[in-house]
Amino acid sequence: MGQQPYLHEHVTCVAAPATWLSGASGQLRGGADGLYVDDRRVLSTLVVTVDGVEPVPVQVTRTGASSARFAAVLPGLGDDGPDPTVTLVRDRRTTPRGGTETLTLTNLSHTTLAVEIAIAAATDFATMGAVKDGQPSASTVDVLGAGTDAADGNGMRVAVTADPLPDAGPLGWRVAVEPRASWTTTVRFARADAPPITRSASPGELRVTADDRRLDALVRASVDDLEALRHADGDDAYYTAGSPWYLTLFGRDSLWAARLALPLGTGVAAGTLRALARRQGTKHDPDTDEEPGKILHEVRPADAAHWLPPVYYGTVDATALFVSTAADAYRWGLPAAEVEPLLPHVERALAWLAGHDGFVAYRSSAKGLANHGWKDSGDGIQHADGRIARGPLALAEVQAYAYRAFMDGAWLLESFGRDGAAHWRERASALAARFRASFWCPGGYPAVALDGDGEQVDSLTSNIGHLLGTGLLSPEESARVAGHLATLRSPFGIRTIAPSSGGYNFLSYHLGSVWPHDTAIALLGLVRDGHGAEAAEVIRALLAAGERFDARLPELFGGDDAPTPYPASCRPQAWSAAAGPALVTALLGLDVDAPSGRLTLAPLAPSPVGAYRVRGLRIAGGSLDVSVTAAGEATVHSDPFKA
Repeated sequence: MGQQPYLHEHVTCVAAPATWLSGASGQLRGGADGLYVDDRRVLSTLVVTVDGVEPVPVQVTRTGASSARFAAVLPGLGDDGPDPTVTLVRDRRTTPRGGTETLTLTNLSHTTLAVEIAIAAATDFATMGAVKDGQPSASTVDVLGAGTDAADGNGMRVAVTADPLPDAGPLGWRVAVEPRASWTTTVRFARADAPPITRSASPGELRVTADDRRLDALVRASVDDLEALRHADGDDAYYTAGSPWYLTLFGRDSLWAARLALPLGTGVAAGTLRALARRQGTKHDPDTDEEPGKILHEVRPADAAHWLPPVYYGTVDATALFVSTAADAYRWGLPAAEVEPLLPHVERALAWLAGHDGFVAYRSSAKGLANHGWKDSGDGIQHADGRIARGPLALAEVQAYAYRAFMDGAWLLESFGRDGAAHWRERASALAARFRASFWCPGGYPAVALDGDGEQVDSLTSNIGHLLGTGLLSPEESARVAGHLATLRSPFGIRTIAPSSGGYNFLSYHLGSVWPHDTAIALLGLVRDGHGAEAAEVIRALLAAGERFDARLPELFGGDDAPTPYPASCRPQAWSAAAGPALVTALLGLDVDAPSGRLTLAPLAPSPVGAYRVRGLRIAGGSLDVSVTAAGEATVHSDPFKA
């Protein structure tokens, strides 16, 4: 395995399942650069020259989640003098099956410009997994030209078209541009061995206008990125986990993203649940970690699977999250006719959770991941002294997820007249008692896990934030957790582990960095449990981080004195983008029970963003429009239950 490529200086354009990565010049030169579709590289080289010279880049602008504009000048062409008079603009747009590059050469000189424009383009058909592992590209690549296909011998095909057609080589044009005029060509690159993808219409757009305009920008970018990351399994929409490494269906990531983004509507949550239900485990398979009732970890195209199986089940938390996502989607207005077919899958998921002895725990996979919680790096779960925790591990947040799943499952079954609700509530109560007896450390906070010997893994971590709002904790315990969580908070979010821990590194993957989704989950728990002052501070921290990252929150970052890019971080990442809608839910103190026709607003007061107005918040097929004063007083302009 080589060095994982760094991405922090890349320009990323996404239209799932495609992503296009390049540096600020727009040229593709190797490393992670490329246009990818379904985890395979369609375009590995793309270098534009004019009369054999590369333009000098002067500006790059992200024009949308799926598009960017690269501006460059060509010194030495056109009039003599200090000012550039010839410019080249590249407008890039990614589509689900490929992308287009439109070149516009503009002559601002006083003489006719006669030049040759050439694009050197090639593909190496690399898998995303090989690129992520830093493996070298294939020794041979296929040079691409307009009107010809390239094939890898295993069925993958790359097609290229251009308008106008080249007249000077595979992708070359001899052009004459009059003074004050422009010349344009559009080149299309596509993966041609799969059927076209038609995006379903977006359910609507959440809009926010606040005194603190950072909130407006963050929510707008979040909605755009989530839309770009939306893909479908047949007719069922879901959010792919993130670009470029995880642009596919994940259990944990896709469920959390759909759940945090419920303010945008229930359609993606429903699609995610159905896509995962179709793949719910039915047998015991140690090679894939499949078990009956278990929800998968990730799915990869068979021709792009790298070191994990194409369908892999190595996750301990997705099964509980599946149950609670179904319940939350129903609360937010998913029709009963769409919920009821999911109930057998909910019951199987509950049975899988109940099949664990004592606590829900996992062992490292023989052929997969060492850790099966959201901190799934090999060193992600450590004792306070820096020792790696030995399995099997029972994670604190997984017990909270299981408790919530037992309660949510009971409510769902009861709501639809099915048996078993009392049994699952008893399960939840017993789990809470065991947790209370086993997880609390002498320092007054829950351990991140119990290890294989039953010893507390005593690091103070952000995982405890996931316990809030689940019902697992008493009010006194919740207050203690909120207090410890405040000590983990940096000016830009909640650190994954305390700086006093032996393994702390602010720029590690899971041992000191800040993850926006992790912070957002804790934020919602703080609001649900009534810790408004601490919730307001967390909101301010997320907005400060968003400002530093041009409103597009990355997968993770170093968040000590200043937000520092984690070089290999995905951006956009679905559950990080979903922090935007989650902020709106938290600010409004919004609680929805659509089956009962009830909507409760308890805005944070005073508001940490000043006065604000929210439009287009989707509930039960309707739209909520509400304004809130700086003092936290709400006025409802459009109520989805009174439309």
